[in-house]
Amino acid sequence: MKKILFIAAVVSVLAGVSASVITSKLINNKTESIKYVNTPAPKVQWANLSATGQPVDFTYAAEQTIHAVVHVKIVYKNLENRQQQRGGRSLLDFFFFGDPFERNDYDDGYGIRPDQLQRPPRESHGSGSGVIISPDGYIVTNNHVIEKANEVEVTLNNKQTYIAKVIGSDPSTDVALLKVDATDLPYLPFGNSDDVKIGEWVLAVGNPFNLTSTVTAGIVSAKARSLGAISNSNKMNIQSFIQTDAAVNMGNSGGALVNTRGELIGINSAIASTTGMFAGYSFAVPSQIAKKVVDDLKEYGVVQRAMLGVLMTDLTPETAKQNNISTKEFKGAIINEVTSGSAAEIAGMQKNDIITHVNDVEVNSGSDIQEQIARYKPNDKIKITVIRNEKVKHFDVTLRNKNGSIGFVKSHDELFNSLGATLEELDITDLRRYMLRNGIQVKKLTRDGKFKAKGIREGFIIEKVNHKRVSSIEELKEILSNTVDGVALFEGIYPNGERDYYAIGID
Repeated sequence: MKKILFIAAVVSVLAGVSASVITSKLINNKTESIKYVNTPAPKVQWANLSATGQPVDFTYAAEQTIHAVVHVKIVYKNLENRQQQRGGRSLLDFFFFGDPFERNDYDDGYGIRPDQLQRPPRESHGSGSGVIISPDGYIVTNNHVIEKANEVEVTLNNKQTYIAKVIGSDPSTDVALLKVDATDLPYLPFGNSDDVKIGEWVLAVGNPFNLTSTVTAGIVSAKARSLGAISNSNKMNIQSFIQTDAAVNMGNSGGALVNTRGELIGINSAIASTTGMFAGYSFAVPSQIAKKVVDDLKEYGVVQRAMLGVLMTDLTPETAKQNNISTKEFKGAIINEVTSGSAAEIAGMQKNDIITHVNDVEVNSGSDIQEQIARYKPNDKIKITVIRNEKVKHFDVTLRNKNGSIGFVKSHDELFNSLGATLEELDITDLRRYMLRNGIQVKKLTRDGKFKAKGIREGFIIEKVNHKRVSSIEELKEILSNTVDGVALFEGIYPNGERDYYAIGID
């Protein structure tokens, strides 16, 4: 009897082992998620430790930051602005809280509903974040947050609300500067984004989904990141982002990216997502670029952008082969084209030169080079190091502005005043009368203005400038300030139906 029980026990054990082996094989033939479904998670005790083995403390940085980050509310009143904004949402638009535009189901062909003749169009709203950078009320945010806004309102962490003035904005870097009438405000000092290391802990602070003063943590996962997905028609678009995995969502745009010391190292601007929701990576404008833009907007009213005057491609094995370039190291960027009359051409740089250093700073990509050049002003002198035919060459370059000269460009107001005209924005009744979608009218001319010198007469209605529709004086100023080749094309119509075009020099 004992012998029978022993044999039964052995058979039972063998059957169990066989079943375990069979089950293991079945599981291993399934997907990875099933294969590891019962595997205990590894106990990682060091994920929240610093290099010294001590826990990373985010409380100081969070406490310093939340009081200096504001909620930005934008009001849109202009119908044409709302329609232009609605037309095709970019990746950046997803940072707004929801859809900031109200539905317009009826369009009579001129972008105006009949009932709007009796009442002004209803307001629409958007929102984002901003960072106070000085105790006297200067606030930095994103250009795409306040673009085309009729009114900007900011709310501090203590619920105090202010109406903000837009000092200036720069679409090329997606940075804008606001000012509120206040003193002794909490603020964040600029840190040096050059010192940021990949793998370093950072905090993103903003107002996602109107949830004010929200703090998320992550690490820097890349630097000098270029995002082709958000490229726009602006030829001088600068993309050299700090990439992090700190959670950023709608409403975070314009908020702060800070290090554990509470220093402002970036302005949160974009996410990589197919849905508009956070999917693992966010991108911030480096503080060194943002600070330069802010300083220029304060001093000149417009960014004094230096131009090297080259088109570049990152150096890779593929691009080296395509350009018949022999090299052992794939760092830097290949010059594909040198603009005629540019700083690069005057200095002697050529097509197929490989740029490796800017002022002795190593650059590994075109976005690296963009970031370095963006720190300088026209007439600044820098040293560019290139490899040409496998030999190192150095060039002393005097940077130029977008018009090819070494002088500073004029501010929005200076350019506008040089036209020598009193302009008036057309209301809905006037637009209906002239059967126009948009336009601003020349009401009066002065003797020494550029309009009169070119033959523009009083009454001329400006519809487009540089092929872009114009509905407001602010839009005109912005287009003029971004005119690249020094000549602006004005298109429009006179009240008698006569259409005309004028090319006017902008300097």
